[in-house]
Amino acid sequence: MTHLLVSDSDRRFAASRLGSVFGSPNARGRGPLSLHPGVRGDAPTEQWEELTVILSGICGSDLGLLTGQASAYFEPWVSLPFVPGHEVLARRKDGARVVIDPVLGHRARGLEPPDPAMCAADGHDYSHLVAGDLDPGIQSGFCCSAGGGWSTTMWAHPSQLHAVPDDLSDEQAVLIEPVAGAAHAAAIGLRDRPTHPLIGVIGLGTIGVATVAAIRHFAPGATIIAAGRYPHQVSAARRAGADTVVSTEDYARAVRRATGSSMIGPDLGGGADSSLDCVGTADTLRLAVGTTRPRGRVVAVGMPGATTIDLAPLWHRECELTGAYTYGTETIDGERRHTFAHAIDIIRQHGDPWLFSESYPLARHHDAIAHAASAGARGSFKIAFDPRKDS
Repeated sequence: MTHLLVSDSDRRFAASRLGSVFGSPNARGRGPLSLHPGVRGDAPTEQWEELTVILSGICGSDLGLLTGQASAYFEPWVSLPFVPGHEVLARRKDGARVVIDPVLGHRARGLEPPDPAMCAADGHDYSHLVAGDLDPGIQSGFCCSAGGGWSTTMWAHPSQLHAVPDDLSDEQAVLIEPVAGAAHAAAIGLRDRPTHPLIGVIGLGTIGVATVAAIRHFAPGATIIAAGRYPHQVSAARRAGADTVVSTEDYARAVRRATGSSMIGPDLGGGADSSLDCVGTADTLRLAVGTTRPRGRVVAVGMPGATTIDLAPLWHRECELTGAYTYGTETIDGERRHTFAHAIDIIRQHGDPWLFSESYPLARHHDAIAHAASAGARGSFKIAFDPRKDS
């Protein structure tokens, strides 16, 4: 079993910046990510299944970890060393393809699921993420007890597995997990909004374009204004259903035109009903707040790190600032379904392979990470590892 491993040499994942992770040949081999042959650990319990990995995507949170930009908040929620990779398409021993819900829930940890009546937030309590049969870990791909997808094989608990329909290609199927995250964010952004809301989407990487598609899927009558940086992102967002796509610099003016709002300094007097920030920087969060109407909603979709923004406009506008972490179950039009099911519906509406750009063998992990880190500038979207490739 060949696998990529994040070492335990630095608890804050800052042992290497981008250059030493995938930089010059002389720099390769340093940093927290390294290639290893052979077996990586046993199954946590006899219930866990061994899977053969087909494709495993590279996520923005993975890049944050490798560049030393992951928030210190995650230190107690992660155990090292671990095999990364939580966007996973794999094959069971019977040949069936599955995708993995990487969140290490109660069942995966050998714990009794909570009674929703005894817990807030529909029974969710993150205490279980550091308990049970596993070491601490927010997800597969961030836990030394549970495998990750940047490997030829990995372990997963049956409760994590979702069957892949036969009509989806491998390249479409590996998008289910990230598109599910986008669908969850879209559902939060649309919750309790007007019948025909104005929704803003800032950032048009893989998650941003998928978020546009999810909003259009859930709310055909919505007006969607999106902001991106590169021509291929603009084209993809339009195909995904955005009504207006502009540069980030022109975004406030576009929302102003759509709402008839006044410009007051850098902010609008009114704005979008909900704004979804799919980047997660201080600048994009501040832009989202300043272009969301009073008592509107700002959804942090892209994983922010340690950022500093002026919260006076949030206070003055009485805006709601909320996060959108992964997925679960969504109630849409009175029907409650897992977000992965919604993601499959969304992916089916777009061409094959839609947001999938390129795959690399594990041995070329320096090139793969470099490509993923510069995907926008290189006209790409999702980059993935294909452990079946030799070179």
